[in-house]
Amino acid sequence: MAGTSDTNTQLHIPAEEIGAGNFPPFDSSTYASQLLWLAITFGVFYWIMKNVAVPRIAGILEDRRDRIAGDLGEANRLKQETDDAIAAYEQALAEARAKAHGIAHETREKLKAEQNARRDKAEAELAEKLAAAEQHIAGVKSDAMAKIEDIAGDTTSALVEALVGKAPTKTDLTKAMKSALN
Repeated sequence: MAGTSDTNTQLHIPAEEIGAGNFPPFDSSTYASQLLWLAITFGVFYWIMKNVAVPRIAGILEDRRDRIAGDLGEANRLKQETDDAIAAYEQALAEARAKAHGIAHETREKLKAEQNARRDKAEAELAEKLAAAEQHIAGVKSDAMAKIEDIAGDTTSALVEALVGKAPTKTDLTKAMKSALN
């Protein structure tokens, strides 16, 4: 193969240029520059952290602390309001119960008084009716007692007439009755 070019070329670097094979950070001839750049980057990062990052983080933490303190204060205030509302509710409930017991007691006493008044009125009416009935009975009894002589006389007269066949005279009958009553 004539005229073909060799595409595989090799690169030859002399050993002096390679630096005797030392890794640059470990090369003692570059320590001073490395320390200088370390100090400069450390100073820049320190300044950035001090003036930018730390104040922002501190501000965020302070805002959080303030928000948490505000939320805790609000929670305590709401808890106190809740406790006050519960105490007021319980007091109102106790007052309502006491008032209800008072109303129930008053109503019982009122109903008891009305019941006693109705009973007294009914007893008075019954006493009046009883007195009227006793008076009526006494009147009927006195009328009956007044008429008993007439009835006894009529009955006796009827009996005598049935037995004897002849009715007794009124004077004989009155005499006989008077002697029987004595």
